[in-house]
Parts: sequence; structure tokens; C-alpha cells
Amino acid sequence: MAHAYTPGLKVTDQVWLVKERILPLKGDVIVSKGDRVEPDTVVAQTHLPGPVEPVNVANILGVPPEDIPECMLKKEGDPVKKGEVIARSASFFGLFKSECTSKTDGTIENVSHVTGQVLLRGQPMPVQVKAYLKGEVIAIHPDEGVSVAAIGAFVQGIFGIGGETHGEIKVVCADHNEVLDDGKITPACAGKVVVGGSQVTAAALKKAIQVGAKGIVVGGFDDRDLRDFLGYDLGVAITGSEGLGITLVVTEGFGQIAMAQKTFELLKRHEGKLACINGATQIRAGVIRPEVVIPKDIPAVPENVPKPEIMGLTVGSPVRVIRQPHFGRLGRVSNLPAPLQQLESESSARVLEVEFDGKERAIIPRANVEMIEEV
Repeated sequence: MAHAYTPGLKVTDQVWLVKERILPLKGDVIVSKGDRVEPDTVVAQTHLPGPVEPVNVANILGVPPEDIPECMLKKEGDPVKKGEVIARSASFFGLFKSECTSKTDGTIENVSHVTGQVLLRGQPMPVQVKAYLKGEVIAIHPDEGVSVAAIGAFVQGIFGIGGETHGEIKVVCADHNEVLDDGKITPACAGKVVVGGSQVTAAALKKAIQVGAKGIVVGGFDDRDLRDFLGYDLGVAITGSEGLGITLVVTEGFGQIAMAQKTFELLKRHEGKLACINGATQIRAGVIRPEVVIPKDIPAVPENVPKPEIMGLTVGSPVRVIRQPHFGRLGRVSNLPAPLQQLESESSARVLEVEFDGKERAIIPRANVEMIEEV
């Protein structure tokens, strides 16, 4: 049988997942190996250095830079409060005094007798890393973070915005073809991960933010609505840090594209259960996919967490076409001819035959399809 590998999306009812939860700087790990964790459990924490605020003390006091060390009331490393006097100069036999106060809470980091400036370091900013999943800590990375294992249903999307969040699944569309408009967003969606059908409208997305929904999972999203919603054109940079108050996971593509029936049915079966979602997407090298994880009550974690088998493309594999003229259509591979074939562009490439809806068939370059991994 012909066999090839094509990167694809995973849609599965049960799989083991391991997530590395790592701090941006070294800090403290506050859980132990074997601990059971919830999505909001803080597993590690640290402090980022505060911002630096330069103060031209020489200019404020009206003295030469080389005299600054003698005028300082605070030394390097001393804590200061906003508005506190940090330097003072006296003139005309001490009758007149000039003072310089701190612009922020923090510490004196540097006093320069060359420039006459003092650098104030603001208060450290606490950073916490949460578990994200409901699962178990299976490894500790000292001073850095942990590995969290979970078992559950898993859906990868095509595109997303917004970061990690979680909430109960609420399906608001009757089937995978139905458009998710603002009429389907109600106050009952507050705190929920809302599942739609073929497309979410911009109005529905804005209303979801107003009612306090945690996230939206849907088949498609109009690229013009995306630009209006973000307020800028999205480039090739990673998404996930937009801070818009909601996380969006698009499972199929841009436009009015029905969510794959298997995906919709999987989400509907788990309605009312906890879903952990992340819209972070990177479409260049080092691809990052948005995802929906529906954790189950975790059994005893095996010594070596089983890794999903990477399957190749074979006859019968479900695929999605990612180029025109069949962009967004779902089908199954019906043939994998080995020889190179000439395309309309007169270039040669490996192709495959895709069967749509059990009837129509098309010859498509293998690079123009994405496999849907039914683990």
C-alpha cells in the first residue's frame, strides 16, 4: 500500500498529553512530583525585574555630576518610596536647599558621577505559571517548572487568538453547519467555552466578550472580521497574547466553513465538561496549533506516558484541502499514485486522489492537503 507522511491535525476522544510549564526566569517550583493539579493550580513562580527609571539628579539639583555622590541621601541598593527624597544639595551657606524625589517605589540601582543620573529599579513583578490542565505532575525541573500529564479528548485547530483559559463546554448550534451569530450568545454563556458550527460572526464574538464567555470554538471566521476585531492586520508572528478578553479556536479555516462533523460530535458529547483551550498559533517555522483539551479523571500515570503514534498518509486517511480550488473541503484519500505527475503549472509533484462525500473525486498535490489524525 502506498504510504506518505503529511502533517495534520489531531482529533481524538482520548490521548495522553504532556505539557511543559516553564518559567521565563529561574524561580521556585511550588508543587511536588505526583501532585494532582487543576487548571488554576500555580505550579511555579518567580519575579521579573521591575522597569528602570532614570532620574537626572545633577540637573534637578543644579550641581556638577561629580558632586552627586555627596548629595545622595540614598545609596545603591537602598529601597525607596515614591515621593521620598533621595538627594539634597545646599547652597549659599545652607540657606537654600534643592531636593530630588523618587518617581517610583523600588530600589537605587546605580549612581553615576559621570552623567549625574540615578537609575531607579521599580518593584519586581510577580509571575506565576499555572498547570493549565487537570492532571498530574510527572516531572520537576528544578528552579524552572514542571511537566504535567493529562488524559482526555483533544482537538487541534487551524488558527486561534487569545491565550490559555478554561470553562465548561456549551454547544449553542444545532449542527456543524450552523452559523454562530450574536442571537445565540446569551448570559448563560458566561464562563463557558462556547461551541458553534460553520462560522462565528464579529457581532457574536463581541457579545461573547460582553457576557463573559471564556472562549469560542468554531469552524470558520471571516478574515475581514478578524482584522476589524484585532484592529490591525495579522502577520506571521505568534498569536495568543492579544488580551481581548476571550480565546478563539478556529478548527477549519477562514470563511463560512462547516466544522468537521467528527469534531462537532466529539465536542457535543462532552457538553458540560471542563475544557482547557489555548488560541496560540504560529504559522511559520516551529508551528504551534491552537487546541482544545477536555481532561478526564486521571488514572495512575504510567511510568512512561505513551506518546501518540505518528501515522502516515494512507488510502482512507481523512484530509482537508488547504489550497484552491477545493480549499476547506474534507474528504478521504482514495489513491496514492507513486510516480510524479505534471500539474497545470507544468511543474511535477507527487499527488493523491481525494474522494469528497463518497462521490466526487479530485487529483490534488500532496502538499495541498492536511491530514486529520483520527487517533
